[in-house]
Amino acid sequence: MNYMLKKTKYSFLSILSISEEIEPQSLQKLSLKSVKRALDLFSPAHDQLAPPDPESKKIRLSHKFQVAFGGVEPVSKQSIRRAEYNNEQIASSNALAALPGPEGAKQGKALVVGPTLPPRSLNDNTVHAGKSTTILPAFGSSSERNLSTCALMPSRWPRPEWHAPWKNYRVIQGHLGWVRSVAFDPRNEWFCTGSADRTIKVWDVASGVLKLTLTGHIGQVRGLAVCNKDAYMFSAGDDKQVKCWDLEQNKVIRSYHGHLSGVYCLALHPTLDVLLTGGRDSVCRVWDIRTKMQNFALSGHDKDVCSVFTRPTDPQVVTGSHDSTIKFWDLRYGRTMTTLTNHKKAVRAMALHPTENAFVSASADNINKFSLPKGEFCHNMLSQQRAIINAVTVNEDGVMVTGGDNGSLWFWDWKSGHSFQQAEAIVQPGSLESEAGIYAACYDQTGSRLVTCEADKTIKMWKEDENATPETHPLNFRPPKEIRRF
Repeated sequence: MNYMLKKTKYSFLSILSISEEIEPQSLQKLSLKSVKRALDLFSPAHDQLAPPDPESKKIRLSHKFQVAFGGVEPVSKQSIRRAEYNNEQIASSNALAALPGPEGAKQGKALVVGPTLPPRSLNDNTVHAGKSTTILPAFGSSSERNLSTCALMPSRWPRPEWHAPWKNYRVIQGHLGWVRSVAFDPRNEWFCTGSADRTIKVWDVASGVLKLTLTGHIGQVRGLAVCNKDAYMFSAGDDKQVKCWDLEQNKVIRSYHGHLSGVYCLALHPTLDVLLTGGRDSVCRVWDIRTKMQNFALSGHDKDVCSVFTRPTDPQVVTGSHDSTIKFWDLRYGRTMTTLTNHKKAVRAMALHPTENAFVSASADNINKFSLPKGEFCHNMLSQQRAIINAVTVNEDGVMVTGGDNGSLWFWDWKSGHSFQQAEAIVQPGSLESEAGIYAACYDQTGSRLVTCEADKTIKMWKEDENATPETHPLNFRPPKEIRRF
């Protein structure tokens, strides 16, 4: 019995001793201990930096050099002597400027400012800006690199081509309301305009004489398109109606029903018998021209769809909306391919370049240019029109025109984004000053004549000034200081 009591007493004391050893140890201390053991086991040198890798350092430095001095070529002594020999009449301000310091004198590297050279493409190594060409030094010591980066870097954007200024040579009157849309005949013999007076008028291109007036809409006509294959013309308006006109009989032969509100834009596919319309119901609808059936309802925009154009290859449909987005659509499945969110305000107008795989979108915040088919951002325009832009069009010569709601008509160089002319629409007698707005613009099939539809109920025709030369109208271009434009 005593033995059993002693054994029980000893076991109880051992349990108490174990509990006394474990209890003071908190859970936090135990976790810290385990973490320390793991660090000691797997990272014995955790307090030391990793050894430098010369290969990664070389790659990193070469990448930095490429980003900072991508368009720079080194200068040799022979090229400096050749530049001095060929340009003896250069002013002293454009002479050779040696770098300060002993290193610059020792290595013979310099900043060379030479004469005017013809503009070159973006792939060239030499950088042109204004009337001088600046060549930065080769990569030398750290002091030389700091000096070269502190120097003023010229713009990498190309110098714009010279274009003759455009002038207004004809004003056509005949509509009783705002002129909202325009389309040209494929044979370039006539063009049609749609107005807020609910009529469509056909005009002769050469003389500007009214040839025909079509009535049938009960709302203002917002979109027009002429078919290249058949003698058909398509119109869309605020009355929710989309009509197909037979130009041989001058009457409506088909109507496409399905829009829940006004139709703002209209486009024809270049190869398929497909018609696309977008409107206030935030949907771009795809119609079969022959059967009047709706193939797709391209839904995805949050607000009005006010601009659309089509291409024969992907993306076959591009739409712009008041929700400040641009969407690329695939007609095979009726799905969105890409959504561009570069704009901050409503995209009211877009135009596809006739020869290049690029398009331009106009908004109140800026005018952006994108490449196709991926929709990569190229650049925006160098200046801002500061108006709500309702119309934009481009011809093959690279002259882009944008029209604003304040009557401003700006002409741009397509490649550089430079505005070489800024015109103002003159309000006709009897109209208010607030009616100086441009709602539509279109080139003819040759790109030599421009037609603008305005809020003073007139149609204005423009052409290039034949007597203008680069001497009489010089190109006033100042390259931007920043390298990238957003």
